[in-house]
Amino acid sequence: MMMTDEWMRVIDMAEELSEMLLCSEVVKTYQDAHDRVYSNTDLRKKIIDFTKMKEQYEDVQRFGRYHPDYKVIMKEIRLQKRELDLQDEVAALRLAENDVQDLLDEIGILIGQSVSEAVKVPAGDGTFSNSSCGGGCGSGGSCSCSA
Repeated sequence: MMMTDEWMRVIDMAEELSEMLLCSEVVKTYQDAHDRVYSNTDLRKKIIDFTKMKEQYEDVQRFGRYHPDYKVIMKEIRLQKRELDLQDEVAALRLAENDVQDLLDEIGILIGQSVSEAVKVPAGDGTFSNSSCGGGCGSGGSCSCSA
């Protein structure tokens, strides 16, 4: 593919958009929340322990109830997850992650609309939204478009 002036402008605009995202308040809030979680040594240790428990959980899932440690691991992973979920720093990080994902979804829809009203844009939750109807038909909801 030849590099044309049009492609160069698209690349420049994409880099500008990327820089704007990195400087946005939403991303800064996410970065601050991430730093608070991973600078806390106790919390970081809990996350590492939870990650190890997830590996054991995945092993248990392969065998199901027939795994010898099924009940112990299932109970322990729920307890560890709940303990992490109740941490204020983790909750703030999750909310910030959701805000960043919402921003990225909005940008994706705007870019899709600039190409064509019929473009389906992948949303962060694994669904697709039709940019012409605001996401109803692609996300399982109802809309009035004729897709």
